[in-house]
Amino acid sequence: MTSDLPIPGYTFLRPLGRGDTSLVYLARDDGGREVALKVPHERTLSAREAAERFGNEVRLTLQFRHPHVVRGLAGTPFGPRAFLAVRYYPEGSLCDVLKRLAPCSLPLDVALRVLADVASALAYLHGLGTVHQDVKGQNVYFEGGRAALGDLGSAYFTAQGGRPSGSPYYMAPEVYQGESGGAASDIYSFGVLAYELLGGRRPFAGETYEELMAAHLNRFAPPLLSLRPELPPTVARLGELALAKRPVDRPTAPLIHRALLTALGEEPEGEGTPAADVTAPPPGRQVGRHAPVAVTTTEQVDGADGGRWNPFRRRK
Repeated sequence: MTSDLPIPGYTFLRPLGRGDTSLVYLARDDGGREVALKVPHERTLSAREAAERFGNEVRLTLQFRHPHVVRGLAGTPFGPRAFLAVRYYPEGSLCDVLKRLAPCSLPLDVALRVLADVASALAYLHGLGTVHQDVKGQNVYFEGGRAALGDLGSAYFTAQGGRPSGSPYYMAPEVYQGESGGAASDIYSFGVLAYELLGGRRPFAGETYEELMAAHLNRFAPPLLSLRPELPPTVARLGELALAKRPVDRPTAPLIHRALLTALGEEPEGEGTPAADVTAPPPGRQVGRHAPVAVTTTEQVDGADGGRWNPFRRRK
């Protein structure tokens, strides 16, 4: 079925999905190009926080240009005809791809390539002083064995500040403790994604917010080599370090990207990002250990399937 969307210049083809702030359609622009078109919910337009989040996604998506960041094509951040048109990925998100493969997993070289692409995107964003805040499979888009990181609604420039948020299975310990996220928090989320792709499972599980917070704060993930022995040891070690409890102990995105390219047999190139941090974790330090943190919350996890969730909605 085809009909006109209330966005000039675009023709509705079919729905693609539904997010917290918007509906996503497959649409065709006036030039005949198929695009993914995000249109905010009515409640998004009428709620200040949600409207700001959608507007933030439009502005940042149109600003960034990187082969592994989903490309913005056009958009209007605010108003009754707010929208965002981005490149359409026919294969869908990484989660969609994994569901189609189940119970099998991605071949090792494909998994390493996807992670290298996401690490490249993070190196670019972090080099610009931007934090993504919601790195997860639902926000990684897949086509022809290559990946791009999208959904920038929670992203912000560190110089300007932003509101912490995240998804419960992917949130770093410091975010669970109420601290602002940063580049190292993105790396922690990337580490969770690496375990999913390389180890076939998330490093931490739980049915409630309490269980997940306790796991992320106080437990340690199994060695990646125990889950996938054929992994290059350097990649396995960096994947484990990405889940360090302390942000200072985590590797940087450029360092991870170079290691993944090396594992793929490619010559690492410059990241092409301003002031890219390439510092490895200090040698000889015990990674991420701290005293257990008391957990008092018993709230059921919102979006235990990986959906977006903001822990600070409960805080006064």
